[in-house]
Amino acid sequence: MRETYTKVFNEIGYTNFDFLDICDEHLHSDFHFKRVEAAKTVFFTGGDQSRICRSLKQSVLTDLLKRKYQEEDGFMIAGTSAGAMCMPKIMILEALNGEAMLEHDIELDTGLGFIENCIVDTHFIHRARFGRLAHAVILHQECWGIGLSEDTALLIEEGCKANCRGSGMAWILNARQIGQTNTRTVKKGFPIYAENLKIHILGDNCKIDFNSDLFQGVNTVEQ
Repeated sequence: MRETYTKVFNEIGYTNFDFLDICDEHLHSDFHFKRVEAAKTVFFTGGDQSRICRSLKQSVLTDLLKRKYQEEDGFMIAGTSAGAMCMPKIMILEALNGEAMLEHDIELDTGLGFIENCIVDTHFIHRARFGRLAHAVILHQECWGIGLSEDTALLIEEGCKANCRGSGMAWILNARQIGQTNTRTVKKGFPIYAENLKIHILGDNCKIDFNSDLFQGVNTVEQ
């Protein structure tokens, strides 16, 4: 991972970066604390989202990151793959990618909590993860579902203003106005249904405000 990201960051033009291993037994030392305290951006690579959270939930580094995220102008926290999935308060651990959403086929846990009202899934198109993200937001209708495809990022500012960047798509799922659903009565192993699940599809530079549901597309008319 170090070799890969060193090469990429150098090609982009970054010079002032370094790495911390979340499994390092010295992760919670004063040295590591000061490195994170001085950082302008903290980026989580992929891997296992449960392992990332397990290592950091009880760490003073998490409190430091939350304080910087909430109070420090210009500070960015970011992640790819599992590193993006662990950002919200609610995190997807596992789910079956079957032909239907089945009761008890999804496992959720508490994430790092940088975002309160979203659930993030990644490799969304390539790995056919629409069903599991839809299942998650149907169970937690107060949350937006964010499905990120490859080579695509969703930049969120002020906790609610989201801007899609990249060559792919960001799918935004809204279950706040669903009608009929059987989530409270369905038996284990039986399919779940839901009416009126709302979907936004964002391309490069499309924007959405999670507080107002205001969508802003992009004019792409060719001359």
